Amino acid sequence: MNLAKGYWGSRSKVYTVAKNTVEKGLQYAYRDRKTKKREFRALWIQRINAGARQHGISYSQLIGKLAAKNIGLNRKVLADLAMNHPDAFKAVIDAVK
Repeated sequence: MNLAKGYWGSRSKVYTVAKNTVEKGLQYAYRDRKTKKREFRALWIQRINAGARQHGISYSQLIGKLAAKNIGLNRKVLADLAMNHPDAFKAVIDAVK
C-alpha cells in the first residue's frame, strides 16, 4: 500500500487493486529502463547525423572514419559536441577528413 501512495481512487485504497497497479507499474519501470537507453542512443545518432551533414559528411561515414583513425569518442559525447560546441565538433570532423 505504501507503493500505491499518490494513486487515484481505489488504486490507492483497495488492497487488491493497489497491488495489481503497483505490480504493473514495476513492470513498466523495469521495461522502460531498457527502452530509455535505446531512445537516447537513437537521439544521439540523429543529432550527430544532423551536425555531420552540415559539414558535408554522413553519419555512417563519420563513425567509420572515427573508428579507422582510433578516435575514441562515443555517441553521447559526439552528440553533445554537435549540439553545444559546434566548433569542437567541426574540429573532430576535420580530424577525420
